[in-house]
Amino acid sequence: MIEPNAEDGGGRYRSFAAFYPFYLTEHRNRASRRLHVVGTCLVIVALVAGVLVDGRFFIAAPLVGYGFAWVGHFVFEKNRPATFRYPLYSLAGDFRLWFEVVTGRRPF
Repeated sequence: MIEPNAEDGGGRYRSFAAFYPFYLTEHRNRASRRLHVVGTCLVIVALVAGVLVDGRFFIAAPLVGYGFAWVGHFVFEKNRPATFRYPLYSLAGDFRLWFEVVTGRRPF
């Protein structure tokens, strides 16, 4: 496991840049990464639909995003999602992973 860049000795990351390598170690399984990317795509679709179609789609956004991601963690990675300890960094990691995949910088 990568040692966290602790701010207070409690194992908290000081920055997203320090967190992201840890995030990637928690997403080694290809099926899990794919589920994360699909879930993030559906989140984007739900957000756009929330703006253009009906605000109720905003409710669906976190449900589909976390639903797909957590299946990846619990079924394929066999680990606990970082969302529980690092919710904002984890969300940022999901979008960065998605961006890296759709731009071809990381394999799908």
